[in-house]
Amino acid sequence: MSAAAAAGDTSGSVWAELRLADAGDVPHIHRLIRQMAEFERLTHLFSATEASLASSLFPSPSPPPPFLSFTVLILDLLPHPPSSPSNPSNPSPFPPISRRIDLPSPVPDPDAAAFASSRGGGGVVAGFLLCFPNYSTFLAKPGIYVEDIFVRAPWRRRGLGRMMLAAVAAQAARMGMGRVEWCVLDWNAAAIDFYKQMGADVLPMWRICRLAGPALDAYAYAEAEEEEQPQQEN
Repeated sequence: MSAAAAAGDTSGSVWAELRLADAGDVPHIHRLIRQMAEFERLTHLFSATEASLASSLFPSPSPPPPFLSFTVLILDLLPHPPSSPSNPSNPSPFPPISRRIDLPSPVPDPDAAAFASSRGGGGVVAGFLLCFPNYSTFLAKPGIYVEDIFVRAPWRRRGLGRMMLAAVAAQAARMGMGRVEWCVLDWNAAAIDFYKQMGADVLPMWRICRLAGPALDAYAYAEAEEEEQPQQEN
């Protein structure tokens, strides 16, 4: 069964819609992160749960505005042109972006049913992007850091990754931000070439430094131990 057929499409075309995620998308976000960990050979680091994602990405009672905190964009594929409702009195901070994709042949998508869009309409979730703000002291401007960008295997090489990344770059430019940044694994030559084609500089002189797990926890314990030490009188 093709993903297009699963979405009710027989014309050889689907419509990609990029929209803000909400709490109803958490199960799909969790599955996508799992697939991304498998692709990047990093499943040993994967410990997220649907509950932990929901509480951190969509806190109650009201999540922070998008692009000023953790922001997730979901990419739906629809069998028909999207008809997102508009509300002039309460415009969306990120109006959905859509484009038509013509398929020369059916696209097998064995996971189409598992990734049925939370918005219904016969759509399937094809990918996601997660980003959050950072800050450049050199520019004295905020920016956006893209933590994750992922397209499911059947839908790669169709311009969907470019669509997501370009949308974030456009949003950053509209907000007067200084730059958009992300990381790429050094063995992923296809991704590196893709990012260069988009105009990105790949900075080989920089290395990621990370404190996590027991190494990070040790600082909490060390601080607690220091607080318990009696103060020496001079």
